[in-house]
Amino acid sequence: MEIIGFLGPVGIALIAVALLLMSGLRVIQEYERGVVFRLGKLIGGRGPGLRFVIPGIERMVRVDLRVITMDVPGQEAITRDNVTVRVNAVVYFRVVDPDASVVRVLDYIRATSMIAQTTLRSVLGQSTMDELLAQRDKINQDLQRIIDEQTEPWGVKVSVVELRDVELPQSMQRAMARQAEAEREKRAKIIHAEGEYEAAHRLSEAAQIISVQPIALQLRYLQTLTEIASDRSSTVVFPLPIEMIGQLFQRSDSGGGPTLPAQPPQRASAPSPAPPRTD
Repeated sequence: MEIIGFLGPVGIALIAVALLLMSGLRVIQEYERGVVFRLGKLIGGRGPGLRFVIPGIERMVRVDLRVITMDVPGQEAITRDNVTVRVNAVVYFRVVDPDASVVRVLDYIRATSMIAQTTLRSVLGQSTMDELLAQRDKINQDLQRIIDEQTEPWGVKVSVVELRDVELPQSMQRAMARQAEAEREKRAKIIHAEGEYEAAHRLSEAAQIISVQPIALQLRYLQTLTEIASDRSSTVVFPLPIEMIGQLFQRSDSGGGPTLPAQPPQRASAPSPAPPRTD
């Protein structure tokens, strides 16, 4: 009572006015915007810094402008080729128009989540299983474009939509595994056949070269002997090429080089006695 009597009615009024004015001060962060309503009417947004709102007359709604990461719950859908899949996704979006995000939609985060779920089921129903597995980038772009078109009136910009997990039935997984195994066997057989064809082609060229230069066959024999000589754990019987024998005969006929041993002379047989004459 003494303090009230000391200040007087004027001092109390000044303190009340100061407290009222201080209650109207708002600090807006750099990543926020304030949407101000005066007596229920939108008067615009306020930027970051210290802002004043008339108490009892104006109301401010804070809007976060940072990118929001939202998980889309797993959705079951039937693809165009009648395969049941379960897919979940993640959506990255942010507010680009704070006024529209407050005035045109009650809860822009929940609304964006509902739109993402329904769009995900719709796009999966228009795609085949092979497209879902092989053309995921294209599906992501379609999802981003469709969701962004629907959230644009709310002042929300959807920047990225990514499919995370694609769950297939067990029977479909086994069928895909068998298909992949068959594809690998097919490629292995094709590669083996191409190798055989290339080897046969090279052997044909080698045979033509040897037919023109017979000495090449002897060089090949010598190379084979060198390779076999490196392994001393076995005994190898190597045939003597016919060409080398033919060269030995040619040398013996010409009088040079080694000669073959002469055969022993055959003994002349005595003439048989003439039969007696009969008169």
